[in-house]
Amino acid sequence: MHESTVVGETGESEGKPAWLAVVSMSLGVFGLMGAEFLPASLLTPMAAELGVTEGMAGQAVTITAAVALVTSLCITTVVRSFDRRRVLLAFSFLLILSNLLVAAAPNLPLLLAGRILLGVALGGFWTLSAATMMRLVPERYVARALSIMFSGVSAATIFAAPVGSYVGDLAGWRSVFIGAAGLGLLALVIQFAALPSLPPRGTTRFGTMLEVLSRRRVGLAMAAILMVFTGHFAFFTYIRPFLETVTGVGVTGVSTVLLGFGVANFLGNYLGAFLLERSMRLTLVIMPLTMGTLAVALAVVGGNLAADAAMVALWGLAFGAVPVAWSTWITRAVPDEAESAGGLFVAAINLAIATGAAAGGLIFDVSGVGTVFLLSGAVLVVAAMTILTGVETRPAAKAA
Repeated sequence: MHESTVVGETGESEGKPAWLAVVSMSLGVFGLMGAEFLPASLLTPMAAELGVTEGMAGQAVTITAAVALVTSLCITTVVRSFDRRRVLLAFSFLLILSNLLVAAAPNLPLLLAGRILLGVALGGFWTLSAATMMRLVPERYVARALSIMFSGVSAATIFAAPVGSYVGDLAGWRSVFIGAAGLGLLALVIQFAALPSLPPRGTTRFGTMLEVLSRRRVGLAMAAILMVFTGHFAFFTYIRPFLETVTGVGVTGVSTVLLGFGVANFLGNYLGAFLLERSMRLTLVIMPLTMGTLAVALAVVGGNLAADAAMVALWGLAFGAVPVAWSTWITRAVPDEAESAGGLFVAAINLAIATGAAAGGLIFDVSGVGTVFLLSGAVLVVAAMTILTGVETRPAAKAA
């Protein structure tokens, strides 16, 4: 057992928080999300070298999300008898293997095989993440630990696409994935050194997830999560055409606005932890309400670069707090089955990605981006009202 933390029989951390282990989880998240985002910035050279269309190469993103969705629903059952430390290390190993396989792939099928491995690692890691945090630090520090872990997502959002594009242009897209494998190796080494033994808890079976979902507070919360993330991805998927056609900026302007979103999103992780220490209900409600208000405002009065950039950045700040808040809610509302609830959370997010992007695309083609933003805002406001009136919370623990 590592000296940095002691995991009791209940599975929750006792004594000193294991902050190095938390940082190692954040590195793992950075590596996983960075790898997921990379094809978006490397699609053209990847397609050209493999001799396929960009649409076919784009399936490298689709298949990862699909596998992550399936993995999130079944991983807790598959690994129910394994030490979670070994499972998390295995996911980091799959991250390395995935990137190396993609880097060496001579054709599309082998590239997709590598992306399937990434989907398994991504879905599994996210499913176990909230439950792992509540075992690495005392309850009063869980929100803070989650904000550190989710900062890895924001960092990947900021750096993966631009750095991947730049390095790919200099050294080739395969070199980018080799570099991503190196980052995965760094995460694996630190996790190996920092993560304590985390024996399995309970006997999770396939029926456990259904039992958790049938709980009133969980079922309604998952519906709210689905609405929040659907509203977000309907908005974010079509932010570029909005900026180009309504705001009237070029590629440089779009990149600058999105950089502002990414930086604000990073700060939002820590804003979420700050607010959660004061009121979980306020945090869960105010973020989608803010996002919904901003979506409507952009649709109605958008067109000024400074104002639009500020509103997009505020959206990033608000959204940065969302995954931290809901992951913390899971550790407090479903502490006995945090892994199963985490699987439902990850599945809801992946379903929301598909739903938000697909529905937004249909609406965009028929009525334009303004209507997409209006409906996104409506969904987010309904989500906020659902949380306010129906989702149960208990008071946030006070940090010592």
